[in-house]
Amino acid sequence: MRFDEPLIAAEFISRPNRFLGKVRIDGRQTECFIPNPGRMGELLRPNAVVYLTPRSHENRKTAYDLSLVDLDGTLISVDSRVPNKVASEAIEEGKIPEFSGLGVEKAEYTYNDSRLDFLLKGMGTQLLLEVKSCTLVRGRTALFPDAPTKRGSRHLRTLMGGMSYGRAAILFIIQRPDAESFKPNEATDPTFAETLRDASNRGVEVIAYKTDVSIHRIALNQSVPVIL
Repeated sequence: MRFDEPLIAAEFISRPNRFLGKVRIDGRQTECFIPNPGRMGELLRPNAVVYLTPRSHENRKTAYDLSLVDLDGTLISVDSRVPNKVASEAIEEGKIPEFSGLGVEKAEYTYNDSRLDFLLKGMGTQLLLEVKSCTLVRGRTALFPDAPTKRGSRHLRTLMGGMSYGRAAILFIIQRPDAESFKPNEATDPTFAETLRDASNRGVEVIAYKTDVSIHRIALNQSVPVIL
């Protein structure tokens, strides 16, 4: 996925609420939209170098979206909308072997009481797919979630229920290149961790991929082992 226009470097100041950040651009303080409800405490630190996407849509309170954070020289994408775009492109280009022969039939697919990210079809079968954004890495291990998520557990239960109609999978897109494995974040959300293990035992495919991130584009890199 390529960025639509050049990103703007800035200095992070603070985060007054989940979706609002204060930044400094060339000595001028302004605000930006943070498109991620996660905590990201290890990333959004005072004086951190960040990269913003200019936005000029009407009815916006800010003129920028926060897109990337530079963590000690490693660029990390923090926009939780990006993984769906990366996943969709990779699926259509055949870059995810686990979904070989499948294509996107419908995005934002409603199944029972949940809206899942994708319905894939092909090879005489269908696959319900939920995509999650992961930005937290500790000791080369990616962890999800970084804040409790009842919604995430509900999606897993929906995927389990959909197994009778075909395949189901949850895909964790790690929005950084420095992970070597993936684990559920047991300490932060033990319910999600247990539900993920249950889903895997019932046949839901649990897949994790890291990404390459630059100021120009974000691209799927390779899968990493999932440790449940």
